[in-house]
Amino acid sequence: MKWVTWEQVGVDRMACAWLIQKYIDPEPEFLFIPLGESVLPEGAEPFDIPGVRLSHHRGHCTFHTMLHAYDLSDPVLSRIAAIVDEADLVHEVTLEPAAAGLDLITRGIRLISPNDAHALEHGRLIYDALYAQLATELP
Repeated sequence: MKWVTWEQVGVDRMACAWLIQKYIDPEPEFLFIPLGESVLPEGAEPFDIPGVRLSHHRGHCTFHTMLHAYDLSDPVLSRIAAIVDEADLVHEVTLEPAAAGLDLITRGIRLISPNDAHALEHGRLIYDALYAQLATELP
């Protein structure tokens, strides 16, 4: 299936792409359009673009929205959603210590990647590692 989002992926879009490939669509094709572009490619599911179904809703990031849209109730994914929420959105309190670091790392990945597709490839390792670590912390 084709998925489309804005270029210059960051913490939320990178997390969403990881979630899509790991839990929703094992063979996704990601398309990237310029920031602010509102014309979407035909037949592609948009994500993390304002005004679409899979975007920020009710004060939460797109990753959080996708968990609900695809009925993914894994407690580790919920914890990742909280971290991505805090990293991606402005909050007055800090609840997830990993949020600032995750945001910094994903911005760095974008800088060292020649394009968004490569950034997503590198980001997968980060989110796989984050999931693995958080899974060890479950009671």
